[in-house]
Amino acid sequence: MSPNAKDVTPPPLPAPLAVEVADSHTHLDMQAGTVEEALAMAASVGVTTVVQVGCDLAGSRWAAETAEAHAAVHATVALHPNEAPRIVHGDPDGWSRQGAREPLGDAGLDEALAEIDRLAALPQVKGVGETGLDHFRTGPEGKAAQERSFRAHIEIAKRHGKALVIHDRDAHADVLRVLKEEGAPERTVFHCYSGDADMAQVCAENGYFMSFAGNMTFKNAQPLRDALAVAPLDLVLVETDAPFLTPAPYRGRPNAPYLIPVTLRAMAAVKGVTEEALATSVSANTARAFGY
Repeated sequence: MSPNAKDVTPPPLPAPLAVEVADSHTHLDMQAGTVEEALAMAASVGVTTVVQVGCDLAGSRWAAETAEAHAAVHATVALHPNEAPRIVHGDPDGWSRQGAREPLGDAGLDEALAEIDRLAALPQVKGVGETGLDHFRTGPEGKAAQERSFRAHIEIAKRHGKALVIHDRDAHADVLRVLKEEGAPERTVFHCYSGDADMAQVCAENGYFMSFAGNMTFKNAQPLRDALAVAPLDLVLVETDAPFLTPAPYRGRPNAPYLIPVTLRAMAAVKGVTEEALATSVSANTARAFGY
């Protein structure tokens, strides 16, 4: 392999966990191999449940269908924060699997939200998300559509009694503001928690779950480890966000639910607890957060 070549080989199976846990946020539809293969590999190391997350209409429908077909899979449905502006204003790059390249305006967003509302009512759908705000990829012209979509998702989650799964990128203050203004659902999860220790205290005070991904193992992620250190044990979840955010020492290689033990063991070290103790808490927390 040349010095500049990217290693795309799957990391090896980690040692199995003694206590079964769930991957609280994954994208099986973006990973290599079949759903059955991914679930079997995960189960072999103690990851016996996954939450499959929708990011657009096609992905949300797929999540619901996959959860209906597999007892180990629970679904969430949503328009990703970056999807709402693409629907309203158009998408020259065609990021969405919807292929929405022409602007559909507010009416198009309303139509998409109505479909998310329909899917959210299904019993195998346990959450509404990932929704929220992303000030990294969406510029000022898209903020209004993004925030309108976020508020609509909050209302959908509350009306159906489902968990709210939040994507928050470079938007901490605005996400917390909208949650306060709208009134957060009873069960709210900050996916791939990206705030600092002070924000973790705010989340704890409000009873928000904080889900940590493989990036908490990165060398430059001390603020995430500081946040994890102060996060109450009964509000902590673990996720892969696979195929993204593969934990060290496999950063840059494909991620998958079977790598949850790598992140969980790193989290246990930060929390100063055994992996069994953390896994026991995480398992109970995930079931409580998603109501399964």
